Amino acid sequence: MTLLLLPLIPICAGLLCLATNSRAWWERLNLTAFALVAGLTFKVAGDVVEQGTVTALGGFLRADALSALVLALTGFVSLACAIYAVGYFRQDEKAGRVTHAQLRRYYVLTPLFASAMLLVPLADNLGVMWVAIESTTLASVLLVTFYNQKTSFEAGWKYIIIGSVGISLALFGTVFTYYSAVGVLGPETHGGMNWSVLVDVADKLNPQAMRLAFILVLLGYGTKAGLVPMHTWKPDAYAEAPVPASALLGAGFINCAIYAIIRFDVLAEKCLGHEFPGKLLAGFGVASILVAAPFVLVQRNFRRLLAYSSIDHAGIMVAGLGFGGKLGALGVALHMLFHAVTKPLMFFCAGNVQQHFATPYFWKVRGVLRTLPWTGGLFLLATLAVTGTPPFSIFQSEFSILSAALAADRGWTAFLFIAGVVTIFTGFLRHMSKMNLGKPHEETPQTAACPWKMGAMVSLAVVIVVFGFWLPAPLFKLVQQTAHIIGGSQ
Repeated sequence: MTLLLLPLIPICAGLLCLATNSRAWWERLNLTAFALVAGLTFKVAGDVVEQGTVTALGGFLRADALSALVLALTGFVSLACAIYAVGYFRQDEKAGRVTHAQLRRYYVLTPLFASAMLLVPLADNLGVMWVAIESTTLASVLLVTFYNQKTSFEAGWKYIIIGSVGISLALFGTVFTYYSAVGVLGPETHGGMNWSVLVDVADKLNPQAMRLAFILVLLGYGTKAGLVPMHTWKPDAYAEAPVPASALLGAGFINCAIYAIIRFDVLAEKCLGHEFPGKLLAGFGVASILVAAPFVLVQRNFRRLLAYSSIDHAGIMVAGLGFGGKLGALGVALHMLFHAVTKPLMFFCAGNVQQHFATPYFWKVRGVLRTLPWTGGLFLLATLAVTGTPPFSIFQSEFSILSAALAADRGWTAFLFIAGVVTIFTGFLRHMSKMNLGKPHEETPQTAACPWKMGAMVSLAVVIVVFGFWLPAPLFKLVQQTAHIIGGSQ
């Protein structure tokens, strides 16, 4: 019953928002729905840790440790974004930047977007998972075009065109995966598209079909994750969407895309061995890091900077899959967790700065610490955390993935990995220090902090700091179980 409620609650909230005409009720409905969703995802995670895999609707919905981790992160990010959105849109409405109709669109579409994200890890059937990921595109593209500007529509068109090409490739990959199993399971086998069925016979799948299927899936779902060279939609989409929607894309949906790649990688490795999928994954991952690095160095727009950071982190996770081994699997699971709890704070700080200074450009913003002391301080903390500076938690996951590369005797790849990560750290520190430190271009009075926005930001900061030193035992057990699945042990 719990698994069924997870996608249904946001859908009901979205439909109720469509039926009402009060901003206060839209806010209440979204907050209530996402608080319930977060609580239920944590309950599912606890059940999985204690009992193992849980199912519903005769196995149509299924949650193992990997599913539970993605569900919990989606619920956590969605709730944080819902809290921040209250203050963010109140300020936008006060400034005349959004209309009542636009607010209704946001509060209707966001729960639908979250519902589709929740269905991705819940669907055992690979075809249903594909439908869920396609549904996220249909909901989120309208959030990208939210402000009805020329640049917003350009970003939306780029997002839908590139995303449609990617999701089409993923569909072909899913079909070829099914074809690879027909000779083993037979065309009438019940659940022949279910991951739980396919993983048991993965070593018997048709290797030629599976090889082609994995290439198509990696290209297809890699587009949704923002891997190079299918990444070009990300900077425009992240810069144009409202900040809470960008945070959902950058910290929530990215895990859904990586999740899909992981599911097919497990099948491919059992069928083909590690070498073929490992080289592909490591190549795409390291290439994404290296392509993101120079753009971070020369970036002028701090909203677009966060997009290149997401490209970098998607590359890190995929590279970890490619390096393989126990360290690689553990590093990927940890990175999914740490990136998801860290990145929203970056988006929220960027949103505060853009609303106050009325610009997303670095060269127009100076002295954030003096003008917005809380935002400036949290921005610097989030910058250190997201770039993997010790003792923050992302350093631990990146170090595990680097260790996996060295353990796999991939010295040159490890060198390129380090070079890209260090370059991105340098670029971030340079940009953020200039923006946050120093004297403002114009002396402006300090503004009172919005309790809704600050509540979301401070809560995230506390989690980030705590995770740098301590991971609760049940959560670490869930991460370990996830790593076993990623490594092909289940």
